[in-house]
Amino acid sequence: MGRLLYFCSMETNKKKIVNDPIYGFVGIPDELHFDIIEHPLFQRLRRIKQVSMTNMVYPGANHTRFAHSLGAMHLMRRGIQLLRGKGYEITDEELEAASLAILLHDSGHGPFSHTLESSIVKGISHEDLSLRIMRRFNELHDGRLDLAIRIFTGDYEKGFLNKLISSQLDVDRIDYLKRDSFFTGVAEGNVNAERLLDMMEVVGNGLAIEAKGIYSVESFLVARRIMYWQVYMHKAVLSAEYMLREILKRARLVCQARPLPCTPALAFFLNHPDDYGQDDPNTVLEQFGKLDDYDVMTAVKLWCDDPDPVLSELCKRLIHRHLFKIEVAQEPFPNDYKDAILHQIASQYGLTLYDASFLLLQGISSNHAYHPKKPAINILYKDGTIRDISEASDQLNISVLSQPVIKHFICYPKELRMP
Repeated sequence: MGRLLYFCSMETNKKKIVNDPIYGFVGIPDELHFDIIEHPLFQRLRRIKQVSMTNMVYPGANHTRFAHSLGAMHLMRRGIQLLRGKGYEITDEELEAASLAILLHDSGHGPFSHTLESSIVKGISHEDLSLRIMRRFNELHDGRLDLAIRIFTGDYEKGFLNKLISSQLDVDRIDYLKRDSFFTGVAEGNVNAERLLDMMEVVGNGLAIEAKGIYSVESFLVARRIMYWQVYMHKAVLSAEYMLREILKRARLVCQARPLPCTPALAFFLNHPDDYGQDDPNTVLEQFGKLDDYDVMTAVKLWCDDPDPVLSELCKRLIHRHLFKIEVAQEPFPNDYKDAILHQIASQYGLTLYDASFLLLQGISSNHAYHPKKPAINILYKDGTIRDISEASDQLNISVLSQPVIKHFICYPKELRMP
């Protein structure tokens, strides 16, 4: 049930059906979609976890960017079908383009998704890499993705199609909340996708939700808040993800002195300058297209026996889920407190202060369930008036959700003996 399966058909028939655990049967609509899905640049998404290290806490959270991309495509096509039913003109060409744009919207994610976005391929966002991949497919298919690229970049006159891809209430977010809720077992994160799509209206160049759907929007925002703090930013998940980042940081340092055993694709980025501006974009994309979670975890397993004591210590702990202790606070930790921990790490493990710094991780986690400074989720009333959800809602918690939640944290070995 938890696996996507292609059903058997004739070799020449590219109209496949996928059995998805969230939506049931999901159709691949035509040969162009099929050929893109079958391409290695898209198939690599099968080997990239949707929620990175979250399976360290929720064992079922092993679903992939591949499944999410198909799910988002399904919701896009369903949403456009519902909008057409309300009389909005959306051509078949626009439907195909929007469908392809959302299908490829996450194709630029690297290993472990957001966790290593700036640790492996530095200076290039996953959105930019997704756009590069879309342009590559456009070349392969003789310009048939021209419109999809314009919709993806927001450079198309029907701006509401871009809002379905990227906004504070889009098919991307709807799918990942439903999917992540399902595979983690956190029922509070589930949202009513059909209701949200059915309540959408086109207003001007954007989207709005009918007033009678306001409670579904409220539920969506509350679910997003719950999923962020209970799943995505769970303390143990943060500890694991920051340990993985530190492993890549340390590996880059070690590689300056000697090669580390790893796949050629990972070696390319570990040994590569941070600025890819001087490189052939095709070379960068070719190497990136070979990277997935398997490259990183294979390397982490190999590095468990590396002579560098810091690298091997971090890798062993991650492989065996011996995660760092994490402390969370509303305010930054005092410098003298962090210095005391750092000196104790150095003393207890026989490290220099510099090397010990790799075992004291620190960061800030923050989240807006609803961001008041980004394009609003608008509520449309019968008289034609429009109000921002934060003003329209009769629940105080929506205005509260508009405020950022910021938490400071530090991680260090839980065996540390503090004086």
